[in-house]
Amino acid sequence: MTLIKSISGIRGTIGGKPGDALTPVDVVKFAGAYAAWLRTKSDNKKVVIGRDARPSGEMVSKLVSATLQGMGFNVIDVGLSTTPTVEIAVPIEKAAGGIILTASHNPVQWNALKLLNDKGEFISGEDGQELLELAESGNYEFAEVKKIGKYTTHDHYIQKHIDMVLELPLVDVQAIREKKFKVVVDAVNSTGGIAIPKLLKALGVDEVRELYCFPDGNFPHNPEPLPENITQISSELANGNYDLGIVVDPDVDRLALVSEDGTPFGEEYTLVAVANYILSQNPGNTVSNLSSTRALRDVTEKHGGTYHASAVGEVNVVTKMKEVNAIIGGEGNGGVIYPGIHYGRDALAGVAIFLTHLAKSGKSCSQLRGSYPNYHISKNKIELTKGIDVDGILKAIQERYKNQPINTVDGVKVEFDKEWVHLRKSNTEPIIRIYSESDSESKAEHLAQKMISDIKEIISEQK
Repeated sequence: MTLIKSISGIRGTIGGKPGDALTPVDVVKFAGAYAAWLRTKSDNKKVVIGRDARPSGEMVSKLVSATLQGMGFNVIDVGLSTTPTVEIAVPIEKAAGGIILTASHNPVQWNALKLLNDKGEFISGEDGQELLELAESGNYEFAEVKKIGKYTTHDHYIQKHIDMVLELPLVDVQAIREKKFKVVVDAVNSTGGIAIPKLLKALGVDEVRELYCFPDGNFPHNPEPLPENITQISSELANGNYDLGIVVDPDVDRLALVSEDGTPFGEEYTLVAVANYILSQNPGNTVSNLSSTRALRDVTEKHGGTYHASAVGEVNVVTKMKEVNAIIGGEGNGGVIYPGIHYGRDALAGVAIFLTHLAKSGKSCSQLRGSYPNYHISKNKIELTKGIDVDGILKAIQERYKNQPINTVDGVKVEFDKEWVHLRKSNTEPIIRIYSESDSESKAEHLAQKMISDIKEIISEQK
């Protein structure tokens, strides 16, 4: 059993003992602390909640709703929904905040409370720390009987979200309709099975083949949309009858694409493709996190814009995007953040903009992928014995490569022309995660192994 308490929310496995997993007791504890934290921000007593389709969702939703009501908050429950849909609903409803009940790409035994502020964006690190302290202290009170909050439901927000996507100036429904695209969708039997087919039909896609689009939460495969987990949709595409495959995670904030020949487009390149189209229409700045592909920087500079890197994490990307007035940003896990609709990863917006790009390019999906700079990322980690000074190791790496461009916003990132290595320490265990990128898999792996060798040398020198 697992329970992970972080500044962005609480997640864990269902069942077990309180404090060791995401039990009803823990759900109530943290939902109550969230409501208490909201009280410190304003007198607004309205909260939006929504959930993905995993089997524990209904139970967790009832616990959260009742707790919020018990804290005196009026609950607007948008039901089976997506993370970006709930994010959009919060400001529309003029709510104090929102809670998304989803463990994202985690397996079915997991669930989580993702916490939003009044803008429909993930709460900051500082706010999250305040909330965690409130939860641990239990220093808050529930409302008296006459001040218990009300509970209402709204089932129209996915359609409202789709309508907002269709209204985006850069989404060309006519261009998409004229191409008569045939698309396959894998939504891992979660809420993407509601939202994505409905969006595609609204966009005028000629044929939509639905794989695992019944939202009962029974994931047919590992729900993280990585190449090794999407082999069935890849096989469907390889038969040659479709133009594009679309894969989303259970809460629909990550978008993976599959080309017409069955080849994964690459999650890193979802953002690159969407950004390329947006920049071609409206040049400007872009942002991704330090562990994302350099291809976004190349595309940005080709269009005369400036690329900026943020620390890993959606809230950090959003903060940097606002700081540099970026017109597009996101993360290399298929997370597209387009401020034209809202500051959050949004697979629906990503789908609509990508299809517009594909339609207007006159290329097949694989040809479009081939038009971008080709990089490969290698992901490794080195496990260290307890007591080793991880911060000291990172400082030593920084010193060792001081003649190279270095970024220390989040760990240490060292650039070598168009190659890079990013080292990040784990906050929970003695591990350094090592991300490296080059123009081939073998070069990226070699770069990582070189860094691992350096780390071992530094450890030996420190003894």
